[in-house]
Amino acid sequence: MKKKKIVEIIFFVLLFAFSWWLMWKTFRINKSGNLEIATKVWSDFAATIPLIRSFSFGQNWPPQYPIFAGPPIRYHFVFFAIVGLLEKAGIPLDWVLNSLSAFSFFFLLLAIYYLTKAIFKSRFVSITACILFLFNGSFAFLEFFKKFPLSIHSLADIIHHDGFLAFGPYYGNKIISAFWSLNIYTNQRHLALAYAIFLLLVLLIYRASKNDNKLSLNKTLLWGIIIGLFPFIHLPVFAMMEGTLFIFLVIYPRLRKNILAIIGISLIITLPQIMYSGSSNSQGIFFHPGYLIENLNIFSFIKYWFLNLGLVTILAPIGFLLAKRPQRKILLPFLAFFVIGNLFQFSQEMAGNHKFFNLFLIGANIFAAYSIYNLWKHSLPGKTVAILYFIMMTLSGIIDIFPVKNDVYVEIKDGKNNDVEQFIINHTSKESVFINASYIYDPASLAGRKIFLGWPYFSWSAGYNTQKRSGLLKEILGSSSVNNVCALLRQENIDFIEIQNPTTLEGIKINYKFFKENFRERFSSPTTNINIYDVATSCK
Repeated sequence: MKKKKIVEIIFFVLLFAFSWWLMWKTFRINKSGNLEIATKVWSDFAATIPLIRSFSFGQNWPPQYPIFAGPPIRYHFVFFAIVGLLEKAGIPLDWVLNSLSAFSFFFLLLAIYYLTKAIFKSRFVSITACILFLFNGSFAFLEFFKKFPLSIHSLADIIHHDGFLAFGPYYGNKIISAFWSLNIYTNQRHLALAYAIFLLLVLLIYRASKNDNKLSLNKTLLWGIIIGLFPFIHLPVFAMMEGTLFIFLVIYPRLRKNILAIIGISLIITLPQIMYSGSSNSQGIFFHPGYLIENLNIFSFIKYWFLNLGLVTILAPIGFLLAKRPQRKILLPFLAFFVIGNLFQFSQEMAGNHKFFNLFLIGANIFAAYSIYNLWKHSLPGKTVAILYFIMMTLSGIIDIFPVKNDVYVEIKDGKNNDVEQFIINHTSKESVFINASYIYDPASLAGRKIFLGWPYFSWSAGYNTQKRSGLLKEILGSSSVNNVCALLRQENIDFIEIQNPTTLEGIKINYKFFKENFRERFSSPTTNINIYDVATSCK
């Protein structure tokens, strides 16, 4: 076996080992059977676990968003449905979710590697592009050294660091975004797979353009079907795929018939999905220039992106200029994502545009890696500069690995250890809808049942009217009229009411005495002070 091939295999083994570690480090089930969720993913998993369990323990077809029962689902659910169905088949949740997540992340790394190799014919560039992806190149490390000045203790400071360097726009340094660390892939477990398939599409078209502009009928049909199914796999990436195909229509005229066929097939398949769920972006698309930049002007724009992207802002354009014309074409769709993400708002929260920039950064890193390669292959000074650039482009990402390594877990009682969950699983229909006792990790959600209103942020960001539902929840739980409450419960198709005393539902006042005296109690937990009331037998 050639030496270069051995290097490639070793590199792939390391990538897979890292992918496996990353996913298992952030979620697991302990020996007691409880969920252990790392604090860095604890928030997002409050929506992820209910979605998975709605398919494994509940009945969620046609799909609804299980933390906002009623309307058709507007969230891309397929990845989590597969996880749920495999858990239903008997595979432990942590093994299913972590394995699929690790393979998806590894698949993305392979896609980056082989796309880069197809463009530049260099293992050096391919390996460098993968490393630049893993360890973000932002200037967030400057914040670290402000807090921990460079000294003989710096290595220990890095190793024991337990917080991400930047988390804009939420807290800390709000200039540098939270979305460059690997935290987005441990939280959004379906994102890596979507990006990987997108890169395979780009690779397919690029190879076809180099291979006498030929794309077989079978591949054309297959990709039309794959992209057509994408709205329920990952809607934003579906939109980026369609946009990329339209760009390819212009830059690859000899592939125009095939590309038009892929677009046509995909849109035909997509139509029923859009009709079922309605527009995920019911709030519309807004012109919102500047992404998260405050006091937007040319100087604040340059400063923001230089701090967030680091030396990629210099090396990617240089790599673009050094590349040949056919190679340059591949950067165009990625560049379009950067422009679009800086001009328009596509969801309730502008921060959601990070998906455009993460994908843009993958393409930009490929060309930045090519710049480093061109420095490396020349004189000793060139190699020295390449090493310095490489260090500066990976230092923030390296430091940001240690907050994952040093993270602690929040333990959520599950299975036989959660008496409320067990009652719900064993004594209620899989289609039941609950007014929930808590916004996150509610026992009904863990049992796979749909709840009336989970943590509002999740549903709000998916485009649901959480304000109206919050008002209904207050009216139901605070009422003293049986007729009024029963009318609302029937209207909202509620089957059971969970009430905890004291409640953890923020801003909600509960008339405990009213429900105790007027509703049939089906279960009472002495450990959590949760009571479950039956609507059907109470509202006759």
